[in-house]
Amino acid sequence: MTNLPVSPWPDVAAELIATATGRRPADTVIKGGVWVNVHSREILPGHDIAITAGRIACVVPDAGYCTGPDTQIIEADGRYMVPGLCDAHMHIESGMLTPAEFARAVIPHGTTSMFTDPHEIANVLGLEGVRMMHDEALMQPVNIFTQMPSCAPSAPGMETTGHEITPEDVAEAMQWPGIIGLGEMMNFPGVSNADPKMLAEIAATQAVGKTVGGHYASPDLGPAFAGYLAGGPADDHEGTCEADAIARVRGGMRAMMRLGSAWYDVESQITAITEKGLDPRNFILCTDDCHSGTLVGDGHMNRVVRHAIACGCDPLVALQMATINTATHFGLEREIGSITPGRRADVILTSDLETLPVETVIARGRIVAENGECLVDCPHYDWPDAARCTVHMARDLTAEDFVVAAPDGANAVQANVIGVVENQAPTKALKFELPVTAGRVQATGEVCQIALVERHRATGGVINAFVSGFGYEGRMAMASTVAHDSHHMIVVGTDDEQMALAANRLGAVGGGITIWRDGEELALVDLPIAGLMSDAPASEVAAKADRMMQAMRDCGCTLNNAYMQHSLLALVVIPALRISDLGLVDVRSFEFIPVLESVS
Repeated sequence: MTNLPVSPWPDVAAELIATATGRRPADTVIKGGVWVNVHSREILPGHDIAITAGRIACVVPDAGYCTGPDTQIIEADGRYMVPGLCDAHMHIESGMLTPAEFARAVIPHGTTSMFTDPHEIANVLGLEGVRMMHDEALMQPVNIFTQMPSCAPSAPGMETTGHEITPEDVAEAMQWPGIIGLGEMMNFPGVSNADPKMLAEIAATQAVGKTVGGHYASPDLGPAFAGYLAGGPADDHEGTCEADAIARVRGGMRAMMRLGSAWYDVESQITAITEKGLDPRNFILCTDDCHSGTLVGDGHMNRVVRHAIACGCDPLVALQMATINTATHFGLEREIGSITPGRRADVILTSDLETLPVETVIARGRIVAENGECLVDCPHYDWPDAARCTVHMARDLTAEDFVVAAPDGANAVQANVIGVVENQAPTKALKFELPVTAGRVQATGEVCQIALVERHRATGGVINAFVSGFGYEGRMAMASTVAHDSHHMIVVGTDDEQMALAANRLGAVGGGITIWRDGEELALVDLPIAGLMSDAPASEVAAKADRMMQAMRDCGCTLNNAYMQHSLLALVVIPALRISDLGLVDVRSFEFIPVLESVS
């Protein structure tokens, strides 16, 4: 089935009016459903939806007067007619899929609009990588709006990326047809300190009337937060507690509450609505990061809405937070987010509002999925070799590259250790006493080694440190070229030799995720595009991801979605400790700290 872009409203307004008044038959009528109106927060039985040119012409008790012999009839059979779901903040690359395959995976779950920030590929390929993502997004049968990445690097001076994004890049991208705003402003100290580059990017976005995305990943709600609000970001998804949500909404932001593969931040914040009674129209649901296994096995925005309802949220409020609230925030209330005249005809048919089974998905007026099966083509961009050859290593690494040398004469050392927190993005700043053998610091017990291998410029650089919380046992290592946000290579392991094997494997295959134990590869997820994505079908990538997750469990890790925790260990804009190609970073102060603190 050929994908047709939805016509701009001015081009079809006369046709919509003609259908609504009965002078022109509708192209399609969804007949006999329960209208879920997210504007008035009402459930209205016995309604029809008349659709012309991919847009809603009218919603009336009986559309017989605008039904002709060639009008397609979709029987709702008394089911709820719900607006197509919107994901307000997400990174397609986190699904390990290209935009086409991501769309194919989420369409059956009822997601018809996505607001994506491709800052992962921006760190690897710069503006040209963003353009590729943007162009493939516009080819899809659903609405994929692109936010121009704002922070590559995410924290200047703390990391080195493959490419940098400049204010000039932002100004150029704001003229592209699918750019909806500026991606999350992760350099929150830069905004709070009035960094000229950050303010120039924000100004370039506001000059064209587009939305500035936020990312304030600090628990400090004092003057630094006040400065960030004054800097212009309009939303934030980094809240983890009720106080965070309240502070953001009181400050004029939209609070985005996320449920991704590993981020469970809805339950802890939704009490601002359910218990404190704040206006729910200023709250939005999103996923942020979902890997392919979650998309195939558990769902997408339908999963988030169900979770919000399970946390005590009224179903209609939960649906508002995944539809009209998002559309309004991005200035698209007249285009998407509700079942009302003039909007794109994006509709879900479901038999239950609480469990939200997605039975039929209609996008731009045609059926795109039924009973979990995608029925439309999701075209692929022709990704060039430059996007497929991005893992640049100066040489094969050896076990010696992963040695942490102890000071002369030391029997033990106290080390600063990154502490992983299950189901949350922040880490802890821990201290452990570690033994020394033959001049080498030994990972022991719950502490593993972590290394960041430079992969953009083939410098041969390796930074070593320690991490706690994965629970790995035996001689193993896990390596990934998905390493938010700079996307070098992260290697975590208990054995130097296994770490070298894992790193060299990714250099050979052009990127991805691999797990090794006792000299044998247990799992490989090959991600040839920018070392971040595969253009294989989501089901194939999900199957490989499932084997990867099982291999992590086989090596002793019991964390929920531990892969997501692994991939964020270099994210130098979320406290407390992170690793970068320049050293160990204390994100609370944005300073480098020594891996080894004292000797005994």
